[in-house]
Amino acid sequence: MTTSGSLRGRDLISVADLSAPEVVRIFSTTERLKTEFRATRRHAQLPLAGRTLAMLFQKPSLRTRVTFEAGMAQLGGAAIYLPEDSVMGAREAVRDVARNLERFVDAIVARTGPHEVVVELAAQASIPVINGLTLREHPCQALADVFTIREHLGSLDGAVVTFIGDGNNVFHSLVLLGAALGMEIRLAHPPRYGPDEQIVTRAQALAAASGGRLVFGDDPMTLVAGSAIVYTDAWTSMGQEAESEARRDAFAGYRVDDALLDAAGPGAMAMHCLPAHRGEEITSAVMDGDRSLIFEQSENRLHAQKALLVELLADA
Repeated sequence: MTTSGSLRGRDLISVADLSAPEVVRIFSTTERLKTEFRATRRHAQLPLAGRTLAMLFQKPSLRTRVTFEAGMAQLGGAAIYLPEDSVMGAREAVRDVARNLERFVDAIVARTGPHEVVVELAAQASIPVINGLTLREHPCQALADVFTIREHLGSLDGAVVTFIGDGNNVFHSLVLLGAALGMEIRLAHPPRYGPDEQIVTRAQALAAASGGRLVFGDDPMTLVAGSAIVYTDAWTSMGQEAESEARRDAFAGYRVDDALLDAAGPGAMAMHCLPAHRGEEITSAVMDGDRSLIFEQSENRLHAQKALLVELLADA
């Protein structure tokens, strides 16, 4: 993680771009904005008045698009949605998109496949670039996730989170952030579906510095014991549709259901970044039951991203 400093004008490409004190500051702003919005559905101050966010989306989205767009509006700013067929790739080079948009708007959220696209946007643009999802990482999801865990538990000290399934972009960001904040992050995954080795190496270094811990295995029932949070994601992510059948076979024993939550222990709660395939990676009974944080977690995307935008764009 970087050293602490002002977030104004910075990029967010990876959660590892943030120091632990900076994450705490974002969480403090998140809590304030959430409390205010829940009380009145309004904000007394509009810190992003006159600010404009461009949203470059090469992947479909419900939560990321709506939470950024609504968040900008609720804070007094505006967002412009640019879908896949209007930007980047064959029509226009990434560097040209960056050099145009930096003259029009105040920040860019990019949701794409290759991580390198967001990296290039950030390198070429003089305004903040936020990673709204790549195949490598999903940092905004991790901020909302860890905020949700802290909100539920009251503290991250000794928090144990077990991710069930694929070592994917959501897990990558979760393990980087959790490791940096001293959490114990576990992953139960089938063979050949583990996380990126470079991500694991970096997370291990962060955990060593913070007192965190990483645990990997292939047996969900064993690994989940003692977990406060049991987290899962779709077995097949966007761009992996050709692998759907093979993945269903490989992940058949990795479903989050009531039995798995029981094995985790009393008080264990389920999380899912959504969209969910009910009956595959998670049961409807868990999603809709009283051991689910899933929709609170989804709501916190709005509040955490508003906090991030305020920290990046608002006047001091």
